[in-house]
Formats: sequence, C-alpha cells, structure tokens
Amino acid sequence: MSFFEIMRSALRGVTANKLRSTLTLLGVMIGVGSVILLLAVGNGSAQEVRDAISSLGTNTITVRASSGGGGGQDSTTTGSSTKEITTTVADQLADASLGHVEAVVPQVSTSLTISSTTVSSDSVSVIGTTPGYFDVGTAEIASGSAFTDADVTTAAKVAVIGQTLATTLYPTGSALGQTISIDGSPFTVVGILASQSSSGISDTNSVAIAPISRVQRSYTGFGAVSTLTVEAIDSDSVDAAEAEVEIMLNQLLGQTEDTETYTITNQSSLLDTQEASAESFTVLLGAVAAISLLVGGIGVTNVMLVTVTERTREIGIRKALGATRGAILGQFLAEAATLSLLGGVLGVVAALIGAQFEINGTQPVVLDYSIALALGVSVAIGVFFGVYPAARAAAMRPIQALRAI
Repeated sequence: MSFFEIMRSALRGVTANKLRSTLTLLGVMIGVGSVILLLAVGNGSAQEVRDAISSLGTNTITVRASSGGGGGQDSTTTGSSTKEITTTVADQLADASLGHVEAVVPQVSTSLTISSTTVSSDSVSVIGTTPGYFDVGTAEIASGSAFTDADVTTAAKVAVIGQTLATTLYPTGSALGQTISIDGSPFTVVGILASQSSSGISDTNSVAIAPISRVQRSYTGFGAVSTLTVEAIDSDSVDAAEAEVEIMLNQLLGQTEDTETYTITNQSSLLDTQEASAESFTVLLGAVAAISLLVGGIGVTNVMLVTVTERTREIGIRKALGATRGAILGQFLAEAATLSLLGGVLGVVAALIGAQFEINGTQPVVLDYSIALALGVSVAIGVFFGVYPAARAAAMRPIQALRAI
C-alpha cells in the first residue's frame, strides 16, 4: 500500500467510531493544552518578576544597614570603633569620585498617618531622600515637579505623593498644590507620581516622598539612613562599582570584612537568581502537565487495542488478499498518530485561547518552542503507545483472524 492509501484507510478507521475517537482526542487535547498553558503560566510569572526587578534598574546597587547603632556616632563594639551609614557618609561616598559610580542616593523611611482636610490614611510609607531619587529609581513625576536641592538644604515641607494616596486624599480634585498633614505637620504637594505596578505587599502608589533633611528633623532623627541606592555608570560596571563601594564604606566606617554592619544587594545578581528559579519552576509545571499527556497516550493504547479486537476479521481478509505485515502495522500506527496529531492540534488551539486570559492574576506568555514540543511529543506518544496494538494486529495469522467472530 502507498502512503496515501495507508492514511486514507487510517482516517476511515478513526471516523468509524466517532464517539470513541472524540473521547480519545479529548484526552490528548487536555494533555497538550495543559503542557503549553502551564509552561505559559510559568513563563508569564517569571516575566512579571523579571520586569519588576529590571524596573529597579540593573545598574543599581542597594546598601542596607544590617545592625543598629548610636545615631551616626562612633560606638564601641568589642574594642573596635564602628559607625553607621549616615547622610554624611553618603556625601563622602558620592564625593569620593569612584570610577564606576554615577550617583549615591540616601533614603530614610517610616510609616505615618497622612490626611487632608476631610480624609485620613494610616500607615502610609514616608520616604526621605534627595532629588537624585527620581533619577536613579523608577519613580516618575506625572504632574508637578520633584523637590530640589534647595528644598533639602532648607528642610522644606514639600512632598511628592503617589497616585493612590493623591486619589484617597482628594477624590474629587487634584492634590497638586494642596496642603496635606503628615503626622500633624503641614506639607505642600509639589508633585504627583506616575502610577507604578505593585509586586509586593505594600502599595507603591501610596507613598509620600519628602526632602531627607525634613523627614529626619521631624520624624526619624539624624541617625543612620535606611538604605543607599548607588547607581553604576552602566550595567556592565555594576560588579566593579560594588567592589569600589564596599572598599570605600569599610574605610569610611572603620570596618573590616569580619565586622561589616551593612549588606550590598546587586540587582543584576538578583535578576540572575530569579531567572534560574523561574526556569526550575517552569520545568516543574511542564513536568506536572506532561503527566496528563502521558495519560492521553495510554488512552490511545486502549482505543487501539479495542479497535484491533473489533477489526480482527478485516485484518484476516486483508492479509488473505495479500496485505503485508508492514501494511497492517503502518495502518494502525497511522491511526494512532492521526488521533494524537488531531488531539494535539486541538490542544494547541485551546491553549492559545486560554493564554488570552489571566490565570490567578498572571498573564500567560506562550513559549514558541512549547507548541512544537507539545505537538511532537503528542505524535510520538501516539506512535509509541500504538506500536503494541499495531504489532498485535500485524502478527495475526490470516486463518486465525478469519475464524474470529
């Protein structure tokens, strides 16, 4: 038999029992669709985290204090003199003219109650920083402007607030130019931030940013800063900038590697770690989904065994008329492959439709290779699980087949 005759005979066999074939197609479709869609969910989740980390800037370094101290004064610990990271240390670090460092931005933070004349919002994140915060970070001004270096020098009572906070405090009008009360002190709103995506527990759009000198004077005191955000000259210089910052901080704070009271986080290393974790997570999801595809393949075996039993007399007649063992084997393998291929195509369509909707808050991102992989695996599984029924059919002796009822 030619290839086209085998395929024509296979299609007739597949359509002979439409309900049984449909149920088999459904099993393969679910398997293929699950593989593609779960891989897409894993990839989409990884993409969201990757974007969140990248938005922080892959050319930035974050320095965080890992222990408390005495408000920036020298404190004696086991006979050695150590200092905290203060605004003075930040200024000295910025003025050190490090070859791979572009900017140094200190920050202090606290949570306070912020109110307008009619509305109050509790536990709002208040950040004290310098104007460089808006250049180094991802915060963009949607309306108004940022505060200036002069505002920091004079400890001016001005603030830039997030979109959520602006809407909460002034639901019927613009907050720009209005006066808000931060823990009882009046501040003028000089800018409103553009909306940002929130990937953590706190709402990044419910925030107030003010000159660091004012926040320290009114709320936190002139002790250690919360963090230093250091910007490297480019993404390729992050490691070199990190090494320079570490050496300079140890000199400024009078510390050794054994007594460091701070930690340095490299955004690029965070991104690499996240990508490795995301890859493992995606593979795990794909492996779980592959189980359903395996179950679909077992369903193909069951259907083909039933088909061989039902068509025993047909097999005997064909062999008596001269059909070779290879022709019989090829026909039943073609039927198994056809069932798997059709189920795979339907699974791809179902997965592409499903990927248009968010799943548990995650927008799936279909991997191009997953479509070809799932289709190829589905056909391979159909052929693999169809080998035994096909071989059983091909091995029948004509006289035994013709005697079957």
